[in-house]
Parts: sequence; structure tokens; C-alpha cells
Amino acid sequence: MRILRIIGVMLAVVMFMTGLARAETLEVGAYPTNPPWEYKNDQNEFVGFEVDLVKEIARRINVDLNIQNLGFQALFAATSSGRIDMAISTITITNERLQNQAFTQGYFDSDMALVARTGGPDSEQALKGKVVGALASSTGEKWAKENQAKLGFSDYRSYPDYQGLLLDVQNGRLDAGVSDYLGLEYATANMNGVGVTHRIVTGDRYGIMMPKGSPWLAKVNAAISDIKRDGTLAKIHEKWLETKPGSGTSTVTVLPIPKPM
Repeated sequence: MRILRIIGVMLAVVMFMTGLARAETLEVGAYPTNPPWEYKNDQNEFVGFEVDLVKEIARRINVDLNIQNLGFQALFAATSSGRIDMAISTITITNERLQNQAFTQGYFDSDMALVARTGGPDSEQALKGKVVGALASSTGEKWAKENQAKLGFSDYRSYPDYQGLLLDVQNGRLDAGVSDYLGLEYATANMNGVGVTHRIVTGDRYGIMMPKGSPWLAKVNAAISDIKRDGTLAKIHEKWLETKPGSGTSTVTVLPIPKPM
């Protein structure tokens, strides 16, 4: 009986310690209408490529996960203030952002693109004299502001969400929008008379954004490395994008934590 009691106490201790280990919760911010990367399903749950990625990270480092619904622009303030531990939503790693934020290694390579109505601008040069829009605080906005004078488009408009941007393109209030290539292809798949008209080669790479000096950075980055090495990230890629990742891309290649220059 004494041995059974000792075994019972040991099991209770193990269960208690396991509970403690999972007591920590990673707070993740996500933009809720960014398919196939993250969006709400019919049960009001977050699903998508990056959602599967952060869930797998949480499982491997043995913590709980809570995904908060935030606007894209709000993600940057939320990480800076420490309100959230991580932010996802196809956030491009840039040197400018690395001055104030931390990023994990990249896990997806992408470009930007133009979205327009049928017969609308189908090249960067065709933007001359046109009205162009992009999502606030996005790399699309950065590209538009940097190229407005050079390409000569007449006006730039900033949008808080994709719905407003795409609606204005569809209704002719905006000649073209600039955003993530794959995201625009997905978002316009069922829109009549609106689609991707030109791919803008930028060499963008998405990473998970975290507060500067985050104690989670090294652990989360190591988990991403493992997820790449064992092929789990490639499976997530195939699940959501219906294609295998290319060899040599950041989806299958282990990379270091990016540093500001």
C-alpha cells in the first residue's frame, strides 16, 4: 500500500508540473480577414496557413495559445507595447521594421501585385495618372509612397482593411490596389471583373513579428527550424496553397534570426 501511495504522489507531482508547464499562454495578434493565411471560419475560429504554424509552434514549446482579433495596423502597436507576444498576418520582414520590432526567420517568400478591374492598369508604368490604394502600414503602402512620384500616379489612398480596398477597386473609385500577390489572387478568385493584373517582384519574406527583446524569440525560432526540418511546414504549405513549396525557398530552408542593419 505504501508503494502505491508513493506512486500516486509521484503521478500527482508529474501532472501538476505538466500543468505548470502549460500554464503560460502565448498571446498572438492576427488580422481576421487575410485568407488563406488567417481568417474566421463559420464557427468564428481562426484558421489558415499561419494559424496552423503558430499552433504547431505552441505545441512544440509546450504552451497554450490565444489568438486575438486585431486590425493590421494595430498589430505593430500591440507588439511594441507588449500587449501580444507575437503577430501574424503575412508581415514582411524589413530593415525598417527591425529597428523597432523583432522577427523570427522567414517562412514564406512572396512578391506584391496590382489588383484592378478588367482592362485596368496591368503594369507599373500604366499607373501614371491613376489613383492607387494599399492597406495602411503594409509594405504595399510603403511601395506606393516610394513610387508615386517616379510612376506619376495622381493620388494615393490608405485603407484600414482589405474589404474597403477591394470594394473601391470593384466600384471604380480606385484604379488599382497594391498588396501581397498570393493574398490578392485568393481574395479576388470569386470577384467578377476584378483580379491580379501585374506581379511586382520584391523578394518579400514573411516572418512572425515579436516585441524587441522578446524572451520567446529564440525558442519560437528554434521551433520553426524544427518544423521546417521535419517537413511539417511543407505539409501546411500544401494544405493551404495546394502546391509543394519550391526547393531553396524559406518554407523549407532553415534561416537565422534576422538582424537590423
